Amino acid sequence: MAEKRTTKIGRDAGTGRFIPVDVARRRDKTAVVETMPQPKKRGGKKK
Repeated sequence: MAEKRTTKIGRDAGTGRFIPVDVARRRDKTAVVETMPQPKKRGGKKK
């Protein structure tokens, strides 16, 4: 079974802009830390 690939990102709750995770953890009343799935790797077989 394949494991799910995720990453954590910080988001400002008022503006919706992305911010660093450590800043979001410090500003816990005005920011959130979200877990987002990483996109699948692209590319295929090379001939």
